[in-house]
Amino acid sequence: MSYETIKINDICTKVTSGGTPKSTNAEFYNPKEVPWLKTGEVNYCRIYDTETYISKEGLARSSAKLIPKNSVIIAMYGQGDTAGRVAINKIPLSTNQACCNLIINHEIADYEYVYYALSTLYDKLVSLKNGGAQPNLNAGIIKAVEIPFHELVTQKKIASILSNYDYLIENNHKQIKLLEEAAQRLYKEWFVDLRFPGYENCKIVDGVPQGWKIVPISDVADLKAGGDKPKDFANTLTNECTIPVFANGITDKGLMGFTNKPAITKPSVTISARGTVGVVFLRREPFMPIVRLISVTPNEEKMDVFYLYLYLANQSFRSTGAAQQQITVPLLKNKTIMCPDEGVRKTFEMYTKTIFDKIQGLEKQTMKLIEARDRLLPKLMNGEIEV
Repeated sequence: MSYETIKINDICTKVTSGGTPKSTNAEFYNPKEVPWLKTGEVNYCRIYDTETYISKEGLARSSAKLIPKNSVIIAMYGQGDTAGRVAINKIPLSTNQACCNLIINHEIADYEYVYYALSTLYDKLVSLKNGGAQPNLNAGIIKAVEIPFHELVTQKKIASILSNYDYLIENNHKQIKLLEEAAQRLYKEWFVDLRFPGYENCKIVDGVPQGWKIVPISDVADLKAGGDKPKDFANTLTNECTIPVFANGITDKGLMGFTNKPAITKPSVTISARGTVGVVFLRREPFMPIVRLISVTPNEEKMDVFYLYLYLANQSFRSTGAAQQQITVPLLKNKTIMCPDEGVRKTFEMYTKTIFDKIQGLEKQTMKLIEARDRLLPKLMNGEIEV
């Protein structure tokens, strides 16, 4: 199927960056009236809400602009791999100046199709960044970017096929969130409010139920810091390896490969140790932790991984270091954990295992959906598959 290419500027009614109201003026941020998007939230997704809001006055008295829903947003700069990411806003919102907002001409282009087309161009967008120490994209560069340009009816068909995958993925994410919240509520009810089965007949001794203990985490779990990547790490990556390598607990991105550290084969919890410290993940499959991660593997005779995960997810981690915020294994070893008696522990494990088994099933299904969508995406764009 033949197709032409077209510049982004030619399919938009407007291409504009956003702006940031002065943070020193409280009236620009209160009341919270207008969603205000930052580049960290632009991550190949549909935006239904934002972390920050500004006031109508902040919108009117700054370079921020109200962007209509169903526009396409590109991150122009940001830390890590942020620049080049795209998103669709499903609500009217404003953005900071690091976002390039494409208001699509709906008479000639389908906004979802444009979003998917740009999703295939991350490497190209990164290669176009310019500037000094921190090269960035800009609106001028983005306007000149070309995408495949099919007839509008074909664009809509392509977008419909791909969006069906994304809506299934979004639905799975919503279910996962609800299940996670259910586990958190159960944890709080039993171990924060101390309303566990049989609590009415249990004495409280020194602030904990009789028979329970408070011990250092190192008494019930093995703690290990991830190692540095070996020098030939890039050459060790292989599709035949089935154990993911996790180097960043924040973005939770894994690579298939080998490191100079042994794999963690037992269900464990990882904690991000640098940057945004204290981000906790439950890991039930074998993995290799490297930089920025601390793994906490429970002694199965003393501690269950689901309780450990929920306990750590509810902790506040005090980081050390001035220039580089971080947490360390010695710091975590001395952190205490409340250990319920075996009866309560096993009952809680039974309930939470059911919840986390459902989460695991949804996560695996989601990965298959993502893989199928990503295989289809370039083939639909280049006409290899007709619609």
